[in-house]
Amino acid sequence: MSGELEGRVALVTGAGQGIGAACADALAAEGATVVRTDLTGGDITLDVRDEGAIAKAVDQVVEQHGKLDIAVANAGVAFVKPLAQVTFDEWRNLMSINLDGVFLTAREAARVMVPQGSGSIINMASISGLKGSPLIGTYAAAKAGVVSISRTLGLELRDFGIRVNAVCPGFADTEMVRSHMDELTEAIGMPAEEVIGAKQGRLGTAEEIAKLVTFLASDRSRFSTSEAFVLDGGATGALV
Repeated sequence: MSGELEGRVALVTGAGQGIGAACADALAAEGATVVRTDLTGGDITLDVRDEGAIAKAVDQVVEQHGKLDIAVANAGVAFVKPLAQVTFDEWRNLMSINLDGVFLTAREAARVMVPQGSGSIINMASISGLKGSPLIGTYAAAKAGVVSISRTLGLELRDFGIRVNAVCPGFADTEMVRSHMDELTEAIGMPAEEVIGAKQGRLGTAEEIAKLVTFLASDRSRFSTSEAFVLDGGATGALV
């Protein structure tokens, strides 16, 4: 049985684990041909800090598959540290992955999609980019930039038949989030998962986020562009 993305070609960055892997799996389950990239493997080994490497990866997809219909700019990292204590090297390294990498991936995807007259670019942001986020301020600043890039590109590329949207998850049960739970717990003086649970009910799952990405990649979302879609169990609407 064919899926709704049958015949389409997708590129997913940071697809080695977590949300990226779930997005790649979900797109493939709907029939898309998925090219997975990651720093330490995938179909293409890719460091999203490298402008030339991203351009080469996109060219490789087109050479092998003839087109690029879907680009999911997901690669990202995080660390826990008060913003006023962050070194410039720490700031620049995170920004080069979480913000520059998204910009470069989206730009290179657009380079291919504009002549095609179609495409969907989906950038992974976060609810942290929509509000103040103590202890993860560097990550939040980058994600705020991702939201802004997505809104602007969505408007600039709309007349070329290309849609650009951002996905803003809350805390999800991924390896990256789990790896920082102890640091968050120590910093706030109580179990971080309890705090998260009070705000969003529970940790989300990578698969739930991937379902939204698949929707945005499909024709079901053809009237959606330049938007930031929140998926957080109500955290941004909570008063607690």
